[in-house]
Amino acid sequence: MDVKSEAEEGGAGQTLKAARSEATRAALITTARPLFAERGYAAVGTEEIVRAAGVTRGALYHHFTGKRELFEAVYEEVERQLVERIAASAISSAADPLEALHAGAQAFLDACEDPAVQRIALVDAPSVLGWEQWREIGMRYGFGLVQATVQAAMDAGLIDPQPVQALSHLLLGAIDEGAMLIARADDAGKTRREVGSSVTRLIDALRPRE
Repeated sequence: MDVKSEAEEGGAGQTLKAARSEATRAALITTARPLFAERGYAAVGTEEIVRAAGVTRGALYHHFTGKRELFEAVYEEVERQLVERIAASAISSAADPLEALHAGAQAFLDACEDPAVQRIALVDAPSVLGWEQWREIGMRYGFGLVQATVQAAMDAGLIDPQPVQALSHLLLGAIDEGAMLIARADDAGKTRREVGSSVTRLIDALRPRE
């Protein structure tokens, strides 16, 4: 075997090793997510996770420092998928940017009634990760979408010109607070309807004054 063939074989081996490593990491996240969603962070142990994922404890600690870091990865995955789903469905089908803002906000509030989103993103994540890290991850995935939609609405003359970053922060903060209310309510959807109505009025109030 010549030097070039050995190098190519070595490169292929490294690629395969990296793919297997990423597959193991993904399996741990995929396995842990429904466990955390069903019973909550505190009630799920690492031994149960590795057994269900079919990997060793060493594999878990190769990718994560422990259960908390694995939970953080699960939460990030929930946020990423949620934002992608909202962008691909509710927002992309809207007739204009302001309607997209309405649709995206309501789709997010609907998702907050999903038990998995409730437990992982809105109940456990703030307490397990701390408010600052919880907020930072949520902003990382949702803020860009909100700001881009608000900017498009301003450019279209549907919202009065104003500092877009400040307004986007305020809107996202209000929607997140509504989400927390929904996640902790047990009133057959009453809080969801009330929060949805308030968010609708809040966004409509941004229309230019005649």
